[in-house]
Amino acid sequence: MPELQVKSYRVHRFDCMECANKFEKNVKRLDGVLDAKVNFGASKIMVTGNTTIEALEKAGAFENLKVRDEAEQIIEHEPFWKQKENFKIYISAVLLVISWLLSNQYGEQHIIPVLGFLAAIIIGGCSLFIEGFKNLIRLDFDMDTLMTIAILGAAAIGKWEEGATVVILFAISEALESYSADKARQSIQSLMKIAPKQTLIRRNGQELLVPVEEVQVGDTMIVKPGQKLAMDGVVTKGTSTLNQAAITGESVPVTKGIDDEVFAGTLNQEGLLEVKVTKRVEDTTLSKIIHLVEESQAEKAPSQTFVDRFAKVYTPAIIIFAVLLSVSPPLFMGASWGDWIYWGLALLVVGCPCALVISTPAAIVTAIGNAARNGVIIKGGIHLEEAGSLKVIAFDKTGTLTRGVPEVTDIVAFKGNEQEVIALTAALEKGSQHPLASAIVRKAENEGLEFNDILIEDFQSITGKGVKARVNGTMYYAGSPNLFEEIRTEGIEKAIHTKIVSLQKQGKTVMAVGTDTAILALIAVADKLRDSAGNVIEKLHRSGIEQTVMLTGDNKSTAETIGKEAGVSDIQAELLPEDKLACIQSYRGKQKVAMVGDGVNDAPALVEATVGIAMGGAGTDTALETADIVLMSDDLTKLPYTIKLSRKALAIIKQNVTFSLAIKALSVLLIFPGWLTLWIAVLADVGATIIVTLNSLRLSKVKE
Repeated sequence: MPELQVKSYRVHRFDCMECANKFEKNVKRLDGVLDAKVNFGASKIMVTGNTTIEALEKAGAFENLKVRDEAEQIIEHEPFWKQKENFKIYISAVLLVISWLLSNQYGEQHIIPVLGFLAAIIIGGCSLFIEGFKNLIRLDFDMDTLMTIAILGAAAIGKWEEGATVVILFAISEALESYSADKARQSIQSLMKIAPKQTLIRRNGQELLVPVEEVQVGDTMIVKPGQKLAMDGVVTKGTSTLNQAAITGESVPVTKGIDDEVFAGTLNQEGLLEVKVTKRVEDTTLSKIIHLVEESQAEKAPSQTFVDRFAKVYTPAIIIFAVLLSVSPPLFMGASWGDWIYWGLALLVVGCPCALVISTPAAIVTAIGNAARNGVIIKGGIHLEEAGSLKVIAFDKTGTLTRGVPEVTDIVAFKGNEQEVIALTAALEKGSQHPLASAIVRKAENEGLEFNDILIEDFQSITGKGVKARVNGTMYYAGSPNLFEEIRTEGIEKAIHTKIVSLQKQGKTVMAVGTDTAILALIAVADKLRDSAGNVIEKLHRSGIEQTVMLTGDNKSTAETIGKEAGVSDIQAELLPEDKLACIQSYRGKQKVAMVGDGVNDAPALVEATVGIAMGGAGTDTALETADIVLMSDDLTKLPYTIKLSRKALAIIKQNVTFSLAIKALSVLLIFPGWLTLWIAVLADVGATIIVTLNSLRLSKVKE
């Protein structure tokens, strides 16, 4: 028995959601296929089971879909006017014009123009009718079925000219829909073209130009000025500036030297670099971005789920209404059969739910693609919509609102000298991952102190408070002043407490070092506010965010100094990780709240928030996996852009759905005075579809 496969394929010529859904149903019916799921936004299908590309293309023959392996190069799209399958449209259009001229001379019902109109209908609508009849037999009332009934019905009651016009307008509308859908996908396709397909490497002393698929981890990649990097890696030789806009959205080039991490798709601007490859091509940061964005487009937003459910009820309702409209007035009021059948057919055409079904996915695909191009990964339509309706944004302080690189500013020794204090504290803290501990270790290293020679025993981290360890038989503590309030029965001496308060009022974080009987020293550490923080908070408040909150484990005095400088509306200090989680839960109980952090710390709060936003995701797998939205650069200014884009997307989705339903309602009202014609019905349906798609494409123009 062959092994069960789950494989993705790229599909060329997806032009509408109806076609995508029909293709998915057809694939599910194939022998050997257990399940199939179409991703319209990424123009992909994931198939569970065993099948072939030939079988898949046969399932998509109704739209002449072309299928290829996911790893293959992108097929360049021909303009629709050059595609061979559209030649029949040109022939039909010529026949329509000639027949219309002949009808003016001989009369519309004369055999010569009628034959011309009939030929235009058959040539232009042949594939449409085949699919329409197949679906009619299966009682699958989709767009093709409705159009087939309407066109053949028009011919049956002698409306040859309008039947032919509908065929041609419908064919043109499909071509325009295909063009619009391709435009919406261009952001992702442009990402896929960023990285080179081959690169120069040094292997066994030889320089070789090889395809990226053959590059191995550990190979040395040689990147000349003006070239793009093909793989992720670490610089082993050379210094240069790299344009990382494709990955992080940063407009300013970044200087890279030995031991710095670099990413595939970035542009080397100046120097010659040698880079040790650290990831295979399918594992690079760029590959992960593309995968995440494509998968995010498959996730349905709440509004899209609503529209899909509505369309399932709406389409059968339109068919029933059209039948009743066609037969009720003639049967019960003695009205003309011809007129009411004609208006029933027109209702079938105008009732096609194309514009409604495409209204949400077109906006989501465009918005997510634009965000990815600007270094923001939004992992699904649901998170895009949620971000657009946020009222509260909570920030972790260290590394988010502040630079995350704290420095030791003051050492106040009560016993011993400063160097002894720093050496002891660095020895205690070197096992800690806290940014403040890193600042003390850096200080000791810069002073050239031999702190690694100090023997540490029984090391233990005290969550949210500090650390303790035994040195030469004595238990030492390093941590927040609150820790010493707990371990010392008499508390902290008044003079020391006064000094602590004085340092905290300067916006510094104070750590105490000592034993359970005495405080040996105070070490003050400052982490400066990001230059952009104040401006970002102001922009968020202007954009409609009602409350910005800073969450920190730091003391109240330091937190208030930093918080006031940043301009946040609320400050929550001296929080343990579980306190931050409880804080997010309390806000979420009232309104939608986002948590902004680094994606590594505060993971519970990121997960609990309505939207978890991680900063500095480039090269950080945890951030890419944990958060709902990832700002690839360590740049807070991307946050107002993300909120702006999300709100714009939410507005456009509402506009699209409202317009789609309004145009249908208006068309139905035109029936009663007898103004609705078949060609007006087609133009209403086609026009609405094109307008909502073009409206969605406006999201590609949203900038920071």
